[in-house]
Amino acid sequence: MISRQTIDTIFEVARVEEVIGEYIQLKKSGSNFKGLSPFSDEKSPSFMVSPAKQIWKDFSSGKGGNVVTFLMEHEHFSYPESLQFLAKKYGIELVEDGIKSEENQQESKKKEGLFVVTEYAKNFFKQQLLETDEGHNIGLAYFKERGFLDKTIADFELGYSPIQSDALTQNALKKGFSKEGLEEVGLSIFKEDWQSDRFRERVIFPIHSFSGKVMGFGARILKSNVNAAKYLNSPESPIYSKSNILYGVFHSKQHILKTDQCLLVEGYTDVISLHQNGIKNVVASSGTALTTQQIRLIKRLTNNLVVIYDGDKAGINASFRSIDLILEQELNVKILLLPDGEDPDSFAKNKNEEEIKLFIATNSVDFIAFKAKVLLDDAQDDSAKKADAIKNIVESISLVPSLIKQEIYIKQCASLLKIREEILFRELSQLQRNNAKEDANKRKKESQSLLTVATTDDRHSLLNPLVLLEEKLLQLMMEYGNITIEIIDPQDKENRYETTIIEEVVSQLNADEIEFSQPFYNRLFITIKEGYNQEELRTGDFFLKLVDEEITTKTSALLMQKYELHSWDKKSIYVPSKEINLAKDTTDTLLRYKVKVIDGIISSIVLELKEATEQQRESILQKVMRLNALMKELEIKLNKEV
Repeated sequence: MISRQTIDTIFEVARVEEVIGEYIQLKKSGSNFKGLSPFSDEKSPSFMVSPAKQIWKDFSSGKGGNVVTFLMEHEHFSYPESLQFLAKKYGIELVEDGIKSEENQQESKKKEGLFVVTEYAKNFFKQQLLETDEGHNIGLAYFKERGFLDKTIADFELGYSPIQSDALTQNALKKGFSKEGLEEVGLSIFKEDWQSDRFRERVIFPIHSFSGKVMGFGARILKSNVNAAKYLNSPESPIYSKSNILYGVFHSKQHILKTDQCLLVEGYTDVISLHQNGIKNVVASSGTALTTQQIRLIKRLTNNLVVIYDGDKAGINASFRSIDLILEQELNVKILLLPDGEDPDSFAKNKNEEEIKLFIATNSVDFIAFKAKVLLDDAQDDSAKKADAIKNIVESISLVPSLIKQEIYIKQCASLLKIREEILFRELSQLQRNNAKEDANKRKKESQSLLTVATTDDRHSLLNPLVLLEEKLLQLMMEYGNITIEIIDPQDKENRYETTIIEEVVSQLNADEIEFSQPFYNRLFITIKEGYNQEELRTGDFFLKLVDEEITTKTSALLMQKYELHSWDKKSIYVPSKEINLAKDTTDTLLRYKVKVIDGIISSIVLELKEATEQQRESILQKVMRLNALMKELEIKLNKEV
């Protein structure tokens, strides 16, 4: 297990805004940073990063935590993997204390196992390409023929799978890799008395995750006279989902952030050739239809996308649905049509870096205008086709959130299609009304579904003011727990004393033998109390460094709470939100909490009256009267405090 001292060093050195900034586009928002959630499909940024607290909070999905939990959520790393990643990034030496629990061993093995298999396979393919005669004569010769330099081949870790049907499988089994692992990541195929490599006799393109781990492979066959697919990809596996990744994103992410623009092409060699020629802000969909997840991956880095086509009309028409998805995600999308007979690979080879950049800048056009021209050329004088084209174009415009852009596009299309603007606006208005109705129905169904699946406890927690006050008390202790405050009795101003916020909350609730009603919050409160009893300060930093992902997520939520718009006011629940006067805030929240606790006790006691005997009723009523008197006393203090 990594030593505590090393973990502390990692947390001290690693900057959450730097690490997250490599995955999503962050913009300054006061003292914090804001960006689009990488965990949900959102159009308005609700992902907050606090450099001061070194935490993040995604208000759309509810996730949050520190720099380690972000890597665990985004890259599906284990806790040790996240620490190892950060140690490598910041040049920190990993020191282990020799203690590693069985649970941690199993978790680490489970998370790392499949990536170890793909890493071995990548190195095997590279070795076959560079160190064998067959690899030189077939695989390397192909790459050289494509014009790839040695550095490019090394950067993209290209490889070769030999003619021998089970070369990789045989070698991997000898090295101790399991059949199950090789089969699960799609490298090997096993039958009762037969085994084979999936990618035999092909050149290999490793597919890297956002952080650079090999998730899977693309492979191209070099023979033209065989009945086999030209390209073959790894099948879906626990570590590879083709709809969630773009080829080249690991190599391109920093360049996309720097240029604030992403180029989208179709194939592996398109990406590699453009990279080699200095155009490095490029990714590929690898021949599959573009997915919402892939578009969101681009949007984390930039809002500006240029889709490059090689001029094939059928391909352009088929891509219109993908471009509509891009518009829905609010990206600024342009189309770049290459000269006839050129694809990105060949085009890159015939131009230098400056020529390519100039061509992109001067020939990229807005998608709506491009689509209008394509459909207009296709419709020509056919009235029915022209009507369909108009409807098709307006449907795309309706997906654009910006009203200003919508108006510009309508004006452009009216000019191109030679039709009055008011007709297009009328069609747009009708589409938007229909879309609004569909969205409303969808939200209603989703809301009903959520209410159906939510447990009674869940609904109770969401609406219970007691739980919201417990959140507030935890937030005060976690964020300001070590701050000394002066407590003044609202009924006797001379009665005052100094204490810390943690000490005040713990001592007040201990004196009344109160525990939090929400089990998870009570768990946090007990941990803070244990620290207090041991003279150990347990504020937000303590919880953020724990291995427990649930705790770090909730802690970050509490610490970022002031940036979230709660609907408490609609529920007639007052919770102080600003730390203008921490002493008043703490006292006020404690008083309100005690009032709610007593109110809950009274409600539960009153229920006992239904089945109580006459003698029992008298005892219960006396208890209720005492509690009411206590609650009234607290309310008097509260009113004076307010």
